[in-house]
Amino acid sequence: MKILEKLAAQAILCELKSRDKKGVLEELAKPLAGHAGVQAPDMVRVLLERERLGSTGIGGGIGIPHGKMRGLSDIVLGFGKSEAGVDFDSMDGKPAHLFFVLVTPEDSAGLHLSMLARISRLLKNEVFRNRLSAARDAAGVIQTIEEVDEDF
Repeated sequence: MKILEKLAAQAILCELKSRDKKGVLEELAKPLAGHAGVQAPDMVRVLLERERLGSTGIGGGIGIPHGKMRGLSDIVLGFGKSEAGVDFDSMDGKPAHLFFVLVTPEDSAGLHLSMLARISRLLKNEVFRNRLSAARDAAGVIQTIEEVDEDF
């Protein structure tokens, strides 16, 4: 499966406005939930519950909020970018600028972990991160991912 097979184009937000973690999760969840046919507040609740277990801010300016949701029929993935940065309780204490949000059905642990690992590996690549940061719109984000996207 490729990242672009699950990344919802309408859930690519290149100008996040929110300045805090809850606001970013709400902003990211709204188009993603609409695409998935679930309620945005329910998706936000799932993401916040996961954050209470430990921050998904992995450092290096990256956040990968994720969770498993009842009633979801397939994996959904969104992307967001904040120029200003957001305090996301990251491991390195620095603001997060790039976000991939991943929500999977409750019974898809293997797929959930595989997609998280794939995204994490890609985001370790500084050139890839810089290109995502420079993308000005959804088309630029898609093109950047397309160049490195492969089946896993």
